[in-house]
Amino acid sequence: MARMSPELEVLVKFIINTKYEDIPADVLEETKYLIIDSIGVALGGITTDPGKIAIALAKKLGGPPESSIIGVNGKVSCSNAALANGQLINALDYDAMPGGHTPPYIIPPALAMAEMKNVTGKDLILACTLGFEIATRASNATHSKQGRPGTPKELRPARVGYAAYNFGAVASASKIMGLDYNKTAHALGIGGHLCQVLTWMRQGSTAPRPMTKYGMPGWQNSGAIQAVLLAEMGYHGDITLFDAEEGGFAKFCGYSEWHPERLIDGLGETWSYIGRKFKKYACCSVLFPCIDCFYNILQMNNLKAEDIEKVKAYGNLEFERPLFTDRELNNNVDIQFGLHNVLALIANGIKTGPDWQDMHKARDPKVIEFAKKVEVLVHPDIKQKPTIWQVDVIANGKTYSESRDCTIIENLNLSYDKVIEKYKYCAGRILTEEKISKSIDMLVNLEKLDQVQKLMMEITL
Repeated sequence: MARMSPELEVLVKFIINTKYEDIPADVLEETKYLIIDSIGVALGGITTDPGKIAIALAKKLGGPPESSIIGVNGKVSCSNAALANGQLINALDYDAMPGGHTPPYIIPPALAMAEMKNVTGKDLILACTLGFEIATRASNATHSKQGRPGTPKELRPARVGYAAYNFGAVASASKIMGLDYNKTAHALGIGGHLCQVLTWMRQGSTAPRPMTKYGMPGWQNSGAIQAVLLAEMGYHGDITLFDAEEGGFAKFCGYSEWHPERLIDGLGETWSYIGRKFKKYACCSVLFPCIDCFYNILQMNNLKAEDIEKVKAYGNLEFERPLFTDRELNNNVDIQFGLHNVLALIANGIKTGPDWQDMHKARDPKVIEFAKKVEVLVHPDIKQKPTIWQVDVIANGKTYSESRDCTIIENLNLSYDKVIEKYKYCAGRILTEEKISKSIDMLVNLEKLDQVQKLMMEITL
């Protein structure tokens, strides 16, 4: 075989040689609950407009009946199932964040292939584990601090390498397909050329907010599957794409930094993505500290929506960007990044999850009127305290204040039991109680499942 980038060679060997038994039990358990959480939020995403559109598109494109769309009857091609499922998992912005928004990129290709090939639950867990690890490491290899001119470096938000997730998506699908050494290398090389551009950078400055958000995982899922299928058929990819001096991956994707050692050092020995980064609210995690503060103020002081005259929410420098300050309400993305809309839903007793993304509820006159009372601001002490968050509520002639000193990651801490509760709630709109019960049993014991197709029967109609 022709020469390949040394880093790519390490990745290929990792994918080909790693067995289920080689991976620590806690890592496998983490992957299993990432799968549970992702299927749950996908079921919740079915009732959103972006979710409905993704399903309709996948059905329109059709193809051979190979794989299922989560929560839907009938089958489409594996590529189109992955397209829809990637969009569904991210539709509520309720998906977990192990190394960033990796689940909607990693799980759909593996799940579609696993159903088509009818492999075991262990095979699915293994493939996703490899995918998550490679995606996280590839992202870290491009990870850099960037920001607007004049912003101190320590206050600039880290820009996650979404483009690099494609390597994890390809890895998970190629492992399920059982590609050999050469074809796995070519699949990764093809996948690297199908990566999304740095749309994450665009999102913060975009108003009104588009449904595309920081990227289209469904599109990347389709590309990952096509990369694997092309390689299987003998198509040659760019197997030197990590050669930085030749204008490699980081350069052609637009990253200013490339740290290849982060991609391969300790691969298979240390695991980068684990840490229970499950979301408790169906919105951008940047909003979580202020949401916690607001909930606490309401509960501790027994406040109702009609008691409140004004709310001021203070956060980091992101809070002055159009992504968080725009006050339009055109689609559910305006709820996911609009703290004023989220606090209005909370004040009116609407539970997080699919109900937060219900546009009928969000457009209720009471909710809209309350949203007008909310002001989103950068905290005045942000330079001295980069992790400070605060909410002031003026009600009944008094001011109630609550603050947090924490990182965003500290708020992504749901226990596994809470993940199951979240799954039940999200699935409740779509599946019968019997299917919910059976699917939870299969998912919790996924490593014992002999055929993934049995699971798909319980999470579809």
